[in-house]
Amino acid sequence: MSLNTILTNIVDQIPGALGAILVDWEGEAVEHVSHMDDFELKLLGAHHGIILENLRQVAQRLDKTDVEEIVVQARRLRVLISPVSPEYFLVLTLQRRSLIAHARSVVESYRERLRLEIC
Repeated sequence: MSLNTILTNIVDQIPGALGAILVDWEGEAVEHVSHMDDFELKLLGAHHGIILENLRQVAQRLDKTDVEEIVVQARRLRVLISPVSPEYFLVLTLQRRSLIAHARSVVESYRERLRLEIC
């Protein structure tokens, strides 16, 4: 299954999903599927990668663990940042009304397929 197909399935299975982007550790987009402006989604991916990396460093210093996921909630959006491997992470952008628990479940169900596809 291609990365594009996996991301399309994720977005299609989550009501209110605006886009999903797989990003590498340098903040570069690997693949994305979007119902929003592509540039904006890529910008969100890169910026949230910085947040993930900073929180990973803090978590390592505090308790020698890694970040499992991050949810950012804004006035109109929710963003789920989910590491796929040490080098790659998924940024899922949602409408605020979207159910974050459902989004987390869908992302988790595709995590291993994403991991296998990027290796």
